[in-house]
Amino acid sequence: MPRLRKRLNGTAGQDKKGPAGKRTKTKNPGEAPATVERPSPRETSALKKCGDNVSSYWLMKSEPESRLEKGVDVKFSIEDLKAEPKQTACWDGVRNYQARNFLRAMKLGQEAFFYHSNCKEPGIAGLVKIVKEAYPDHTQFEKSNPHYDPSSKKDNPKWSMRSLILF
Repeated sequence: MPRLRKRLNGTAGQDKKGPAGKRTKTKNPGEAPATVERPSPRETSALKKCGDNVSSYWLMKSEPESRLEKGVDVKFSIEDLKAEPKQTACWDGVRNYQARNFLRAMKLGQEAFFYHSNCKEPGIAGLVKIVKEAYPDHTQFEKSNPHYDPSSKKDNPKWSMRSLILF
């Protein structure tokens, strides 16, 4: 199943986040807990100096080895993308709200790393480019599809997908 993550160039490590995405300080005996507002990437002084030259990279996670979901093999590898006509495919089946929001936030022409996960040798397998605006994922309406979502309605779809190309 494809998964998405967005990383900004130059970020390292993971933040310890509390409620509402705020970083929290480790509690020390006798000290009151401290909370620091987490600035958006564009608000930090280092990024202000760079202006619009800030690069962001998307991470498109996919499982290249066979895995059955409701009797259907949902594997998709860089080799599968290479075999597609014009090496272009839709990124469907995303059923995580945060990942869906990332899909919707992607811009035409942005680049992403194609990452193989849950396999013998996980890692970046290639580079892809976003070639189509987000649009409703058709698999949410197909009852025979492992990604079918009976709560999603055609007049108000929950799930989106993107098209990408290998380059």
